[in-house]
Amino acid sequence: MTKTKFQNFSLFDGKHSGMSTKASFVVDDETGRIVDNQNNADTVVDLHGKYVMPGLINAHTHIMMNPTTNKLEYLSEAEVTYTALENLKQLLQSGVTYIRDCGCAFDVDIKLAKLKADGHAIYGPEILASGRPMSITGGHGDFVEGWDGDTTWGYLTDSPDEMCKAVRKAFKYGAKNIKVMATGGVMSATDEIDDTELSLEELQMAVKEAHSKHMTVAAHAEGANGIHNAVLAGVDSIEHGSYVTDEDIQLMKEKGIYLTPTLIAGYTIPKYGEGKLPKYMLDKANSFLKTYFERIGAAIKAGVKISFGTDAGTPFNDFSATPFELQLLTEVGATNEQALMAASQNSAHLLHIDEDYGTLEVGKFADFLVLNENPLDKIEAVQQDDKTVYQHGVKVY
Repeated sequence: MTKTKFQNFSLFDGKHSGMSTKASFVVDDETGRIVDNQNNADTVVDLHGKYVMPGLINAHTHIMMNPTTNKLEYLSEAEVTYTALENLKQLLQSGVTYIRDCGCAFDVDIKLAKLKADGHAIYGPEILASGRPMSITGGHGDFVEGWDGDTTWGYLTDSPDEMCKAVRKAFKYGAKNIKVMATGGVMSATDEIDDTELSLEELQMAVKEAHSKHMTVAAHAEGANGIHNAVLAGVDSIEHGSYVTDEDIQLMKEKGIYLTPTLIAGYTIPKYGEGKLPKYMLDKANSFLKTYFERIGAAIKAGVKISFGTDAGTPFNDFSATPFELQLLTEVGATNEQALMAASQNSAHLLHIDEDYGTLEVGKFADFLVLNENPLDKIEAVQQDDKTVYQHGVKVY
């Protein structure tokens, strides 16, 4: 058993406030975990006074999507897999060491997660997979998936019984999270953002079945009524939360439900999409963006637990741009420390991986970033293009 000591850096560990100076830790090279023994290291790595923080946990990605072509329909499994592998590389290089994928055609995220867990060389972050999401007929997620035109991206669940069966199928195939489409969305042509889609009873069934099998539930929820239904149903996280009301902000606090804002997903469509995206997408995005950012700011100010995700893969929302979400969070009211905690400790807790990830402390995996500047002083420091990325104590970029 060999050990590597990292020394001479300032540390934001994801657990405590502030930055500790002249920090060091030792990594067991075999397990990739931080160990207690600071002595007798076989190798010493001097980080020359730079800044160390936990690897980012992106709790909302779509690794099947190409944010430039924006192709969603009539995909082959080979195309989805190739795209996913390329996107995983970009995520890791940007500083993301763990993801929760929130909807993937052909269950490719589940298949890649299994291969990675079995020791195959899948280069990228660790994956907590959701597989195909739960949608209604004609709703957000009812995209044509395969070349044959007969299968859909999401499970079509138009009753509590259909939801029950779909969640059980996802469990059988290996999902660790269930993604439910509680409302309409920007990218679906058949609905509006504030359309209420899955019913309260369908959402309650999803939560009941998922929680009975140690899975979490993430709700795509943008319209106020759909958000309210998802909160009442007891989901683990509200994704987007565009029109979250003051009432539901309080309910989320009481129930301990996380909010994953994905602000960048709203930001990129009007900024880069003019003349390149369908008019319905641009109209939807432009109509709600100001309110969206205001409501997320209100939730942060009220003390809702914030998790970190980008919805990477949506139009012009590149996988390499993950750190920009930290800046957007601070622009709507989060402190730098709150944003960094969202991307580390909070998201690890939401994903139930906090025994192994999310903070840099003894017993956990040594997934960390090395930056030139202090992210507590300047959140843009995490956007550094040539940052050093370590995964399980091994330098990967």
